[in-house]
Amino acid sequence: MWTREDCQRLAGMGLLPERWELVQGEIVSKAGTNLPHSRAAQRILAWLMGVFSSPLLLPTCSIDVAPEDNPTSEPEPDIVLLNRPAGELGRNPVPSDIALLVEVSDTTLDHDLGPKARLYARAGIVEYWVVDLKGCRVYQHRGPEAGGYAAIEVYEDDALLSPLARPEATVAVKALALG
Repeated sequence: MWTREDCQRLAGMGLLPERWELVQGEIVSKAGTNLPHSRAAQRILAWLMGVFSSPLLLPTCSIDVAPEDNPTSEPEPDIVLLNRPAGELGRNPVPSDIALLVEVSDTTLDHDLGPKARLYARAGIVEYWVVDLKGCRVYQHRGPEAGGYAAIEVYEDDALLSPLARPEATVAVKALALG
């Protein structure tokens, strides 16, 4: 089982891939993103910027999770929506700073819906979206509990979803999930 300290040492020695994240003691290579992934992440970020102010959004940023998971986990979601401007943070965002996490999934769906969802739920992340490019759907997780999320809704095609932080703002799944 790897720790954050181990990863910092390995990265300093050039032994880790250029992009990686640590999830429950496992070093996960984040290979370069393909065009569908990049385009979807860009569309989601653009929509969120239209709803929230730019200083509240961070693309691909490491976050802290529950204190008991922090030593062996440093995930890097595709998009982080904060409760306060990023300029006010002097460290990785912690769960109380986070209003929404978004993962764009084209090859990592099982990982995003499994270990990462459980990790985020244990941390108390109030809302987590997994945008499934292959299935053109969004898995919306809410109600974090120790073992997972109490509510997981799956939205497809023309279905509208909205973030808890701004329930009046809606977006069609196909506007986000088309690769």
